[in-house]
This record gives sequence, structure tokens and C-alpha cells, in this order.
Amino acid sequence: VGARLLGELVSHDDWLPDAMAECPPHGYAQNLLWCDPFERFSVVSFCWSPNAKTPVHDHQAWGLVGMLRGSETSQAFVRDEKTGLLSLGPCVTLSPGDVEKLQPDLGDIHQVTNALVDTGSISIHVYGCNIGAIRRYTFDPESGKPSLFVSGYTNKIVPNLWDRSAEVR
Repeated sequence: VGARLLGELVSHDDWLPDAMAECPPHGYAQNLLWCDPFERFSVVSFCWSPNAKTPVHDHQAWGLVGMLRGSETSQAFVRDEKTGLLSLGPCVTLSPGDVEKLQPDLGDIHQVTNALVDTGSISIHVYGCNIGAIRRYTFDPESGKPSLFVSGYTNKIVPNLWDRSAEVR
């Protein structure tokens, strides 16, 4: 159900506030759009500069990635439980309206890249946690060695997307 709803959301490109859709000159921005008060799930916009990529990383929670603008690739990795070494898994390319599911129990280690070299891309992510506040891991692609990190968020203020008081003022 969640994938269908996210797919419906990203099939329309008329709702994301400009402040949450700014692609940085280099790298990517992870903007918190909403997190429920008990941190059970969060909604985030990822704004990608041309050809930007993440480190190889995991999520420690279920997730959904919906492509709003542009295109991105998600290169999966499989980690050998005995040696810790990483091997390539499937690579998925998302276009506007596409949704990818992330499930830790099936392996959710991947590296995401803006598939476009000349323009930014924007994807909307829904996670089963407050993704910017939990402990996760990046992985060295050669050795598979994990490093603990907490991603945080790029935006410092979450706007009130639901304030309709201006309409009656």
C-alpha cells in the first residue's frame, strides 16, 4: 500500500516547496519534510547535484524511494556474512513515478547516484524511522569494513506544510 501511495505522490510534480527542492552545487541535500512525533517514520526529499553519489550505506529500517524529478540509479551490494566483503547486486534505475522498496531483512546496502550528468534530480523517501537520527553504517567498497554514521538533515527548519491560516487572514 505504501509503495502505491508514494507512487501516486511522485507522479505529480506540483507540491514540493522550492526550499525542499534546491539541488546543491555538489553532492546532495537530505531534507526532512516530516517525521511523526514518535519517530516511527519520516519523509525526506533528496536533492541531487549532477552525477552526485552517496557512499555505500545501509538503512537499518524499511524504506521506499520515489522518483519525483530526473533519474537515479541504486546499485545494490551483498555483504558476505563471514568475510564482510561486498559483491555487486542488482542495479535499478528510477525515473519519475517509479518506486523502489528497501528492506533490511533482504539486504538494503546500496549506493545511489544521480543518473543525470547535466542536471539535478529529486527523490522522495519514506522510512520506518527518523532516518536522520538513527545509527547506520557506510561500507568501504573494497574491504566491506563498516563505519558508524548518523546522517542528520540538510535543512535546519522544517516548514509547516499544513498551515492554512494565511488563507483566512
